[in-house]
Amino acid sequence: MTNQSKAYVYGLISVGLWSTVATAFKLSLQHLDYAQLLLYSSAVSVLVLGGILAARGKLKAALRPTRREMLLSLGFGALNPFLYYLVLLQAYDLLPAQEAQPLNYTWAIALALLSIPLLKQKLSVADLAATFISYCGVVIIATRGAPLSMRFESPLGVALALVSTVIWALYWILNTKDTREPVAGLFLNFLLSLPLTLAYTCLFSDPLDVDLPGLLGAAYVGTFEMGLTFVCWLTALKLSTNTAKVGNLIFISPFLSLVFIHYLLGEVILPSTFVGLACIIAGLVIQRMGRLRRQ
Repeated sequence: MTNQSKAYVYGLISVGLWSTVATAFKLSLQHLDYAQLLLYSSAVSVLVLGGILAARGKLKAALRPTRREMLLSLGFGALNPFLYYLVLLQAYDLLPAQEAQPLNYTWAIALALLSIPLLKQKLSVADLAATFISYCGVVIIATRGAPLSMRFESPLGVALALVSTVIWALYWILNTKDTREPVAGLFLNFLLSLPLTLAYTCLFSDPLDVDLPGLLGAAYVGTFEMGLTFVCWLTALKLSTNTAKVGNLIFISPFLSLVFIHYLLGEVILPSTFVGLACIIAGLVIQRMGRLRRQ
């Protein structure tokens, strides 16, 4: 196999696994609350990422961070996984998976908007069109096909889903200044966020009031949403002759996710979900094409 073929394999594995995450969130939240799910999935992610680093002979170095690296990971860990997943999992708790999952894909639009004040970038015509079209999709999904009514089934759930995209975008903007090896950096971020997550769970939940199905769900989320899939995606990007060839695979994920949501969760996928998701993806494609044209 050529490196590009391997890149497609790793990319498709990543997309396939990420497509199951919305379903895994909802199934796990039937047994755990959002704080418990974050705590145990984060702990599993630390073990998975630590195991990958150990296999590469890099674990000892990762566990000996400099003072600057410690401070970076404390800050990054507070954003992701702690704050990001705390908000996102609450959104999934309040919304059907078919609504929460597409809304989460607007993080790239949030990234473009945050780049204006934080990176002093200007919005292009393509960015403006992408923003408008994508957020039209958000309104269609959130109002379940009645955008003119502006009636939301769960205003708090929609707000939390959109806030999570801002947190994720902010994390990636700040992460551009992190020069560490990505897996080592993510491992330390998750490791140092665990005390914060544990403290939150002790204050607002009960870390010991869990059952086996919930723990298995957390193990799945920690392994595939927060750990192994991230490494597969990085490998795909590294092997690819052009990152756009692999990057475009991500557009498969939200539609494949709806298949799992329908057959595993039993949700009836509303026509408004397809229309809204099509708008969101169209906006993301326009944004990407505009960026490539500028480059």
